[in-house]
Order: sequence, then C-alpha cells, then structure tokens
Amino acid sequence: MKFAIAVNMHRVDPHEDMREIVEQTLKLVQIAEQGGFEVAFAAEHHTIELTVAPNPFLQLTQWALNTSKIRLGTATIVAPYWHPIRLAGEAALLDVLSDGRLELGIARGAFQYEFDRMAGGIQQQGGIAYLKEILPIVKKLWAGDYAHQGEFWQFPTSTSVPKPIQRPHPPIWVAARDPGTYDWAIKNGAHIMSTPLSRPPAEIKILSDKFHQALADNPGIKRPRFMMMRAAFVYERREEWRRPVDAAILDGRHFENLFQTNGVVRNGFTQPIDMSQISNSAAYDPEQLHESLLFGTPDEVIEKLRLYEDAKVDLFCYGANLGLPWAETARSLELFIERVMPAFDERRPEKAPRQATA
Repeated sequence: MKFAIAVNMHRVDPHEDMREIVEQTLKLVQIAEQGGFEVAFAAEHHTIELTVAPNPFLQLTQWALNTSKIRLGTATIVAPYWHPIRLAGEAALLDVLSDGRLELGIARGAFQYEFDRMAGGIQQQGGIAYLKEILPIVKKLWAGDYAHQGEFWQFPTSTSVPKPIQRPHPPIWVAARDPGTYDWAIKNGAHIMSTPLSRPPAEIKILSDKFHQALADNPGIKRPRFMMMRAAFVYERREEWRRPVDAAILDGRHFENLFQTNGVVRNGFTQPIDMSQISNSAAYDPEQLHESLLFGTPDEVIEKLRLYEDAKVDLFCYGANLGLPWAETARSLELFIERVMPAFDERRPEKAPRQATA
C-alpha cells in the first residue's frame, strides 16, 4: 500500500494571512515529498474560506515549481463547473508544467451550497450526469480533433491545446461511493477514489466490496487502482486523543452548513451548525470518531491502516487538514512518515508486526 496526501488551504479566521496559509500548505507538500508520499492532491471549492480552492490547477502549478518528484492530483475537479475544452487544456498544461506528474481526479460535486452558486442551482445528485458526459469528452480532446453534441455541452471540431505529456493521457480518478459509479468508472478506464467519510471502520470493507464486485462484473478490463481517504492525525501520547477529535467535530459542524444550505455564511466564512440541528448527531460521538478516523499514536495508526491493507487498498490518502495550528499539523505528518509508513514499506525484509487485539 502506497500513500497520498490531500492538503487544503484551510482558513477559519479573517485575521489569518492568506499568503502565510499558501506557504504553509506548500511546506506540507514538500514534507510529504521528502517522506515518500506518491501523490499530493488539491481540491476544488468556491466561495468558502473553509477550503480555499477556486482552481486546483493553479495550486498544483505552485507545487510543481517547488517539488520535483511527487505526483500532483486534483481531488477533485467538480464536473458541472467546467467546460470540457477548458478542462482538457488546463489539465494538459499542468501536465506539461509538472513534467508529466498530473493525476486528474474528477467527481460530481458535494455541496449544494456551491451548486446553488456555480451550477445554476441544480441538485447536487444531478452532477453525476455531467461527470459521465465530460470525462469521455476530455479524453477525446486530448487525443485530437473532436466535435460534440451532447446534453450539456455542444461545440464544433476542437482539440486540447496543449496536449498532455503522459500518453495516452494522465491517469484519471473518479470519486465514487455508489456501485453504479464504480462500474461506470471502471468501464471508462478510470481509477477509483473513495472515502468512508467519518463512518465506522466497517465502511472500509463495504467500499472495498463494491470495488471488487465492479471488477468481477467487468472481466477482461485491466484492474484500476483503488484509493481511500480519511482525516488523519498522529500524536505521541494516547492522552492527546481528544484534541484532534474536537477539531474534527468542529470541522464537521462547519461542513454540515454546506450540505444542508440552511446555515449562515458571512463573507465566505461558514458558521458551525449547532448540534441540535444535525440529524445524524450520533455520528459525532467523540469515541466513535476517534475509532473511525485515522487518529492515534503511531502504533494505533498502523493497526488501523491494516484494515485498508486487508481491503486491498492500493493508495491510502492522508487527509491533512483539521483546522489545528500548522505546527501540530506538520508534526503529525512527520510522525506518520517516521513511525507509520515504514511498517508498509515493501522494501523492508519484514513488516512491523500487528498489535494484539482484544
């Protein structure tokens, strides 16, 4: 199992200097590169300071100019927000600027709050139709001249300018949780990225079973890679467990605002939803969250990661942002590199032994 990292520019206080946040985000990517991470992913979000990400290609360009080997991915481009010609060209240019390091992740989108502002108010669930139309178009534009008359986009003969360095095209990832999307992505030659969100550890196997069922339903297709992402935080002593959990709860209350669209957003800053207004408030039980998310001492995190390894996950994505101070976030990442990743290094003659379980 290899490792990726998802790093967001996370701003919750208007007094925070955006330039400092940009620099700190880049430093996390550089630490990840030095530590042996395979891919660094940037998101796409709009009009919210909680995740500052109006164009992941701009952020990835900065990372490309300040790194040399870590691959650079989008997690994810939101299909309804893009014209396919623009997406093909900007993605290809990033592949050129990074010397062939692009991993293109694409999804239907997550937040109704954004859809109301970026996609004409269509329902978030409707984004899947845009995803299924745009992905084949982008691949055809990368290949050469192509004209399209579809449900959402129409254009005369055009092509991607420039063309990507990687051939036949950069690796493509599709964000998926439902079986139909798994099946469609595999049929279209895409790798799968998924997340158990904050659900209990059993969700890992549920998602893995969906992936392997889709493989079984598509014999003869080359096996794609399978990635899962979780929020992660590593600390030295067990008694420190509550700090990242409390941060995750507060972060979740902010994001509930965007899912429900009935919360308050002032000048881009989301106001956390009160627990009494959250229908699934039981999911925010501190002990359950600690068990579910990738939180723990190095030994505890290694043991949690064995579940992903057993589920045949090829790439685990370390979710780096919880809104904690940068120094703590960086130290967590360093502990993960120094004391967790070696247990999964295939070059080692022996892997670290599993801990006994009750």
